Amino acid sequence: MSEKINIAVIGAGPGGYAAAFLAADLGMNVTLIDKDKNPGGVCLYRGCIPSKALLHVAKLLDETEEAKNWGIEFGKPKIDLDKLRDWKNKVVEKLTGGVGSVAKFRKVNFVQGTATFKNSTTLVVEKSGGKEELKFDKIVIATGSRIATIPSLNIGSKRLLNSTSALDLPAIPKSLLVIGGGYIGLELGSVYQALGSKVSVVEMLDGLLPGADRDLVSHLSKRLKEKFESIMLNSKVVEMKEVKDGIQVKIQSAEGGNEGKTTEQTYDYVLMSIGRRPDTSGLGLENTKVKVNGRGWINVNNQMQTDDSDIYAIGDIVGEPMLAHKASHEGRVAVEVIAGHKSAFEPMAIPAVVFTDPEIAWAGLTENQAKEKKIDYEVAKFPWAASGRAVTLDRNDGVTKILVDPSSQRILGIGICGPGAGELIAEGVLAIEMGANLIDLKLTIHPHPTLSETLMEAAEVFFGQSTHVYRPKKN
Repeated sequence: MSEKINIAVIGAGPGGYAAAFLAADLGMNVTLIDKDKNPGGVCLYRGCIPSKALLHVAKLLDETEEAKNWGIEFGKPKIDLDKLRDWKNKVVEKLTGGVGSVAKFRKVNFVQGTATFKNSTTLVVEKSGGKEELKFDKIVIATGSRIATIPSLNIGSKRLLNSTSALDLPAIPKSLLVIGGGYIGLELGSVYQALGSKVSVVEMLDGLLPGADRDLVSHLSKRLKEKFESIMLNSKVVEMKEVKDGIQVKIQSAEGGNEGKTTEQTYDYVLMSIGRRPDTSGLGLENTKVKVNGRGWINVNNQMQTDDSDIYAIGDIVGEPMLAHKASHEGRVAVEVIAGHKSAFEPMAIPAVVFTDPEIAWAGLTENQAKEKKIDYEVAKFPWAASGRAVTLDRNDGVTKILVDPSSQRILGIGICGPGAGELIAEGVLAIEMGANLIDLKLTIHPHPTLSETLMEAAEVFFGQSTHVYRPKKN
């Protein structure tokens, strides 16, 4: 019956186009609507992809500097900002153009425009040539998220960047203040630091990357303190104003009693990176039965179905974690349900990766979560200082950490900090999803010398049998 279904998808990010492409594969008549000229969404155009292209450049610059420790010295790099910007844009164009071609191959009707609900079965689509109505049997909302701002700090200056404008590399500032110690701010701050900026970070809470495991963050924090000009924790920006050749910033820290200690400093540029919010504005949800909670997220069940039975929602607009790969899987679940298949979004683990240097990645339960939920657990950790491969990379600033159910020895969560952690975490996700216990990981032969061995050796640590770490099992 799939071929008789007319399905619309609003939003062509990794969630939306994954849903649209699967629907086409299952024989549905698919219309995919997005404001950009090709599918891709924030991830491909203004987020994941351009930032990772620039982070690759940052890694190269860092390694040329570190090479002097190995007896190799390079001259000071010459940075052609226009060429770098063009290369980043070509990466984006190649991938978005490729996804656009795949949409055509699958005979997806891609419409460049914006969509608003007229009612629960009809959209009003506004295109460059005018408006038209679109009837549908089922629909998937995948409009993603938008940049969060602090209205009182929006001073209307070109020197005030956000996560989108920072990717355009308007300049290499002598000094850059990053407001927010989350993953986006730290990734972009790392790019600008590698390019030559003196980067400072101000974070309201008492640590970077709130929510991430502190054992993992400690390694990253140590490295960033060496590279960044300053990291100001328990602090917030209370006022900004544009001055000649910069932005004057007033920062209040927790020091100095109840009112705190206030300092003023001028930075060439400021990057505001305080997170993202679900983007449902202008959709006309009030013309449907769809319900939105107090945080702006659309209510859905585990089949991604809203309170309006023919309307589904996926991705950033339905809740955390706001991650592209989560949206893609939710999109596929929604389409499978629409096609009549038995499907639900019930993952045991959703991996998260912070592409700083070192990278941080985790999946499943974190130690913080285990403590909050009063879940019994034991920890097995393998320090990368004992990894032969890490030492050959001159990067022993890492750790692989496993949370284990003490009674069943089932793997509850895995966290990794170190170069390539984002690639390594997939094995941890599979282990959790398959219900593996630690003996399975211990007995799985890993290639030597590799960083992947750290997963096996962390499991060996738990049993007091790690080849490269002497840590007898406690009785």
